[in-house]
Amino acid sequence: MQTHSKEPESSSMTHEGEEEILYDISKLQEQVQQVSLAQKATESKMDGLRKDVEAKMDGLNKGVEAKMDGMEAKVNGMDAKIDGMDDKMEEMKINMNKLLQEMVTNGERVLKETHDENK
Repeated sequence: MQTHSKEPESSSMTHEGEEEILYDISKLQEQVQQVSLAQKATESKMDGLRKDVEAKMDGLNKGVEAKMDGMEAKVNGMDAKIDGMDDKMEEMKINMNKLLQEMVTNGERVLKETHDENK
């Protein structure tokens, strides 16, 4: 019988090979953990940025709404002033017509009186 001093390479792995594979696996696990942590940190930052953008958009929307409300109030105020001016203009027309009627009536009286005096 013949005894072998070393085992055939195909049947089993050397201790050094096993250690090397375990080391590589350990390094890969470490890299996976780092990538996972980096991904979580990125997601957290994205969530924070998303919330900031949403808050800013809400603030802008509220600001625009407030300005629109202010402009609407000013327009309503202007409408009220225009309505008031329209009413005053109508009143002025009525007063002018009354004044013109009085002037015409007075003018006719003056003419009649002058005409009567000249007779």
